[in-house]
Formats: sequence, structure tokens, C-alpha cells
Amino acid sequence: MPRPRTPLLNRERIVVAALRLVDEEGLAALSTRRLAGELSVSGPSLYNHFATKDELLDAVVDGVIGEVDLSMFGTGAPWPEALRDWARSYRAALAAHPNIVPVLAQGPGRRPNALRLADAVFGCLVEAGWPRGQATRIGALMRYFVTGSALASFAAGFPEDAGLYDAADYPHLGEAHRLAEHRAAVDEGAFETGLEALLDGLVLRFERLGRSGQDSRATDAGRPTPHQGSRTTNAGRSSGSTGS
Repeated sequence: MPRPRTPLLNRERIVVAALRLVDEEGLAALSTRRLAGELSVSGPSLYNHFATKDELLDAVVDGVIGEVDLSMFGTGAPWPEALRDWARSYRAALAAHPNIVPVLAQGPGRRPNALRLADAVFGCLVEAGWPRGQATRIGALMRYFVTGSALASFAAGFPEDAGLYDAADYPHLGEAHRLAEHRAAVDEGAFETGLEALLDGLVLRFERLGRSGQDSRATDAGRPTPHQGSRTTNAGRSSGSTGS
């Protein structure tokens, strides 16, 4: 009986296997030798598709970013609503693959999906009326917030040992040992609280920006232009000369 054929090796199959390995065992487990074993191929065959491990990691990260929904952009939805929906989808993608977050946090690099994400967020903000410089900073701020929220669990960081939280030393942490058992609720609640606070602050900033622009236009409307000012000055000088 003939042996079953090994599925054709391609970039997609390599990326899927690499992500599965990172999800299950962490970034340290990813090596060319280990990955080749998982795929039942020789190590050198992987280099026909990825020249370096860093190139492979970029592809893995970009695959995760490709899971983020960008459909809310370009629909005419208010920018705070679009950012809220996008941030939730972004966090969900990262929460599904937390071990890859440290690599992802380094920036978009040469990753097509990551660049599309950055372009969509920046475009949404600029089209809404944000100055380009501030739109860039807000995009960075949102990325810091979302990746930070997915990097680790706050609740899981508290040991479930009630005796650790002596009232004399930690008078306000008497229930801290229970945080870990409510990990999902605590972490999700923290993300939503932070997201709403962040967006509320940006809305206020945007309103001030709009008022500032209106005030500036109103002031400029009653102020002579340099050309008008020069005519007034020259007229005054002419009048004065005639009077002498």
C-alpha cells in the first residue's frame, strides 16, 4: 500500500504550524529544527520559503493582525465608534495569541496586514478632521493601549494565597487572592473601562480642537491681512505728509 503523500509545503502551512507552536509552547519553542519536525520535512526546505527566522516571525505576526476586523473604517461611522469596534477586534485577536504579542508590539515593519491596519486607523482620523500629526500619535496611543492590555493578565498576577496579603502590610488587598478566579471579568472590565476613558478624553480633545479652529477663524475674520494693513499704514502716512 503506498504511503500517504505529505501535504505540499508552502508559506501558509509553515505559518500555521509556527503559530500553533508559539500558541502552545511560547516563542522560545520556535526554531527551524522544531518546526521542521512538526511539519515532517527537512530543516533546509523551510529556507526555500523564509530566509530567516525573523522573516518567519513577521509572517506569523502578520497572520494574527490579519484576523483584526477593519470593516468599520470607511463606512461613515463616527470615528469614536469605529475606533471602539476596531480596538475590541484587535484585542480579541491578540488575546487569542498572547505569546506573539511581544513581537507584535515592535511595530508594523514590513507586514502588509499591519500596514493596512495602520493606514485604516490613520485614514479614519484624518478624514474625521484630526491634524495628521495628532492622528499619528492617537494611532500609536491606541496600539500601546491594546497591545498592553493583551500582554498579560492583571488579575492572574495576584497569587491565590490569602495569607500573603497581611492586613498590616497591605490594608486594602484583603480580597486580592480572589482576583485570579475572576480573571476574565477583571481583565475584560479593565480593558473596557480604559477604552471608554481613552475615547471620552479624545472626544473632548477633538471638541476643543474644533472650538480652537472656530475661534481662530473668527479672530482672523476681523483682523486685517498684511496687505490690508500696509494700505492702511501707507494711507496714514500720506495723510500725515499732506497735513504737514
